[in-house]
Amino acid sequence: MTPSAATEDRRFLGHPSGLAALFTVETWERFSFYGMQAILAYYLYFAAVDGGLGLPRKSAMSVVGAYGALVYLSTVVGAWLADRVLGAERTLFGGAMVIMAGHLSLALVPGVWGVGAGLVLVAFGSGALKTSSTVMVGELYSPEDRRRDAGFSLYYMGVNVGGFLGPLVTGAAQQRYGFHLGFGLAAVGMAAGLCCYAVLRRRLAGIGTAVPHPLPAGQRGRWVAGAAGVACVVALAASTGLLRPSNLASVTAVITALVAAGYFAHILRSSQISHGERRRVWAFLPLFAASVVFWSLYQQQFTTVAAYSQSRLNRSVFGWEVPAAWVQSINPVFIIVFAGLFAALWTALGDRQPSAPVKFALGTALMGVAFLCFLPMAGGGPGSAPLLGLVGILLLFSFAELMLSPVGLSLATRLAPRAFHSQLVALFFLSVALGTALSGVLAGFYDESHERPYFLSLGLASLVAGGAIAVATPWITARMHGD
Repeated sequence: MTPSAATEDRRFLGHPSGLAALFTVETWERFSFYGMQAILAYYLYFAAVDGGLGLPRKSAMSVVGAYGALVYLSTVVGAWLADRVLGAERTLFGGAMVIMAGHLSLALVPGVWGVGAGLVLVAFGSGALKTSSTVMVGELYSPEDRRRDAGFSLYYMGVNVGGFLGPLVTGAAQQRYGFHLGFGLAAVGMAAGLCCYAVLRRRLAGIGTAVPHPLPAGQRGRWVAGAAGVACVVALAASTGLLRPSNLASVTAVITALVAAGYFAHILRSSQISHGERRRVWAFLPLFAASVVFWSLYQQQFTTVAAYSQSRLNRSVFGWEVPAAWVQSINPVFIIVFAGLFAALWTALGDRQPSAPVKFALGTALMGVAFLCFLPMAGGGPGSAPLLGLVGILLLFSFAELMLSPVGLSLATRLAPRAFHSQLVALFFLSVALGTALSGVLAGFYDESHERPYFLSLGLASLVAGGAIAVATPWITARMHGD
């Protein structure tokens, strides 16, 4: 089968069979990623007697936010490698191997050194894998194929199968046997993903093997030297105290914003894109901003909501206390249940479905509504918030996510200029990176004794952002489809 023939393939639930390979590797990668992240904040701020590192909670939240942002910031590196050096398929496979090494570091190397090395390796490996797999899903479909959004929704369901199972396994292991076994099981999950992908990768039929914009051999030394220089600057900043756990999220947010601005400027000024491609990149800009707002709230599942679950939530079920990490499996359950329904809905509506900007507006506004729903439970003591209340809020998180995230991935592949195919996808992930870093910054302002103003202000801000995208929809749509 040739890549063009693969777009006509319907052997995987009515979609190209290559989607099965990408679905599987992403499922296991998300198992390892979310399994580790579910217990990461607790490992950082739990006392040493409880197996943790004993960091102040504000610093721990900053580290979690910065790490999550680095995952998505590193998609720029992954996209660059895919577009200019390796091609998407080899970048994906190499990224998976780096991720497994990172989880092994967290599992086997105790203390700060294990955390530092492990988080950096997982972040860069995940960045390489996420960008490449997303681009390859897009390449399975022709630009006119109406299955595209539905295919991304199915792919997103695979992400959430892993996201559901990971916290359950690592959370139970951490509570019973300690943090390092939990991290070790995350490594086992990634190894399983590598094995499955090695068996299924032939179904991709050449998808992702091309290098769209090859880097001349004479320039490689310059890029290696530049990467080494950046690593030295970061090491120097950390060793002199300029970079600390307490300010990691803020620094990462600033760097991510500068990188995103530079990336947009580079693409818009490039002589390799046409007038029509440039207009489509301009259309992507306000959606990028809405995505930042969305993710700055959504990613607080791993910062504010994690702390809320551990200290404020009544987790008793028939006399047994549910591990706090298991709360992070609630959202993936809803995605698994509803992703297929959303995919079927978009397919059934066809040309009558809401446009991508409208979906972005709805997703951003719904995220604001979810934060406002914390208000009736605010102000209580430890263990006073009902578990069902948080379940309902996370259901709204899930609906908002399905409105925005898979649609954003699909839109990035559709609007991308030919010369920057992977790199516009990386820009979407940069919006996630910036939002994730901000989730760590914002979590530093969360205090159980002053919950109402926190949830109220963030909820209203997200509603305003969603309204702004709704108003700008005609302008955005004209540039998405215009020449």
